[in-house]
Amino acid sequence: MLSEELIDLAKKIILQKEETQIIKVKAAHGGCPKRLYDTLSSFSNQDTGGTLLFGIDESNGFVLTGVYDLQDLQKKVTEQCNQMIPPVRAVFTCAEIDGKYICSAEIPAVDVTERPCYYAGAGKTKGSYVRVGDADLPMTNYEIYSYEAFRRHVHDDERTVERAQMEMLDQDKISAYISRMKMSRPGFSRLNEEQILEMLAITRNGVPTLASILNFGIYPQGYFPQLAITAIVVPGKEIGEIGRNTERFVDNKRIEGTLSEMFSESISFCLRNMRVSTIINPETGKREDRTEYPIGAILNALIHRDYSYYTEGTPIQIDFFTDRLEIHSPGGLYGRMTVEDLGKARPDLRNPALAIMAESLLHTENRYSGIPTIRREMAEAGLSEPVFINRRNEFVVILYNQKRNAVNDGEDEKQDTLQDEILKFCSVPRTREEIAEFVGLETIYYAMNQYVLPLIQAGKLMMTMPDKPKSKNQKYVIAKGIKL
Repeated sequence: MLSEELIDLAKKIILQKEETQIIKVKAAHGGCPKRLYDTLSSFSNQDTGGTLLFGIDESNGFVLTGVYDLQDLQKKVTEQCNQMIPPVRAVFTCAEIDGKYICSAEIPAVDVTERPCYYAGAGKTKGSYVRVGDADLPMTNYEIYSYEAFRRHVHDDERTVERAQMEMLDQDKISAYISRMKMSRPGFSRLNEEQILEMLAITRNGVPTLASILNFGIYPQGYFPQLAITAIVVPGKEIGEIGRNTERFVDNKRIEGTLSEMFSESISFCLRNMRVSTIINPETGKREDRTEYPIGAILNALIHRDYSYYTEGTPIQIDFFTDRLEIHSPGGLYGRMTVEDLGKARPDLRNPALAIMAESLLHTENRYSGIPTIRREMAEAGLSEPVFINRRNEFVVILYNQKRNAVNDGEDEKQDTLQDEILKFCSVPRTREEIAEFVGLETIYYAMNQYVLPLIQAGKLMMTMPDKPKSKNQKYVIAKGIKL
């Protein structure tokens, strides 16, 4: 960045008194911080990279301290960067504010094929970190594995199930599948049965694969109890709300079987619990039934979920609320794919064997049209854009049943109302924990960033200890002159 940009960034951080997902501040007036490895790792392992800013003391209220020696600081930071695997190539910028020097080190993202980036002295398992909010957290074994699986082209749908036997597969379904494949791909006719089973990923070295168990197994959940679907209907907008007769769930079902059986049964569950409207197709003039939500999202979850050892104990979740449908799929996005790329870039296939089988068994296109179709169907129904959330251990699709803009308008109104309630609650000084509990959130960090900080920035809420914003004794009170 330019020196002018660094100065603007430093002033903004000092004013707002907070770090972010991509900014970490360090006081360096007494020397170079000795352990930057966690942040170097976490910044390198996120697509946006990040920036270390030296010369601001977070522990003392984000005051400007300056750095002890610009040249020596850059040298020692570079030494720590070289102890990372792969080495981190920081880009430094220096500037002066009020007679004090500050320095930034921009940490570029490491390519997905080289992740995780970790501190050599701690090793990959203990030295890999991920950035969550303003914290550097140890990377889970699953996150480390997901990078390695992508790099080594490991496809878990093709892994063998050693205790499975061919007798536990439906031979009639396998024969029908092979016949269809021979018709569409004449080359298969020249192979013997054993070769065909291997080529179609039904077996590996004569042992049934996970893909074959899920598609042709007589009872797949006998091997993998949690590779199923749990579906619920909640009588409200959040889990925990109860209905008129104190019921927690209006409908609740565990769905098992092969992928095609689970897909069929989950569709039945959804149709039973969603509105279906009849429309006249303007092009054909025929009557058509239109479901409240696109049902293709369920098929996407079955085909593209993570099937590794780390997630095989977690089922897919279908959660109906009064205002939305949520589909939770175990495992984050695969490979280079990001939420922003969904439906625009060609994705790397996590489960190629399942995708090929689904073309025949579930009549899917396997042409990367799932996300665009969901978006198109939501738009045609006049509904808001689908929401895609990529978490550390799951991918979530949220479909709202309100008209476009109604969701945002409702959320804005809800936000304004809740902020007024927080201000009333803070007529006497309140702690972070008290405010989080008041708004019904377990995550204090989210409560602070979503509700408290906007009120402070708007001048409606004050800190009782403004010179020590991070103090454990910090409390918040309504600013003088604010009327409710």
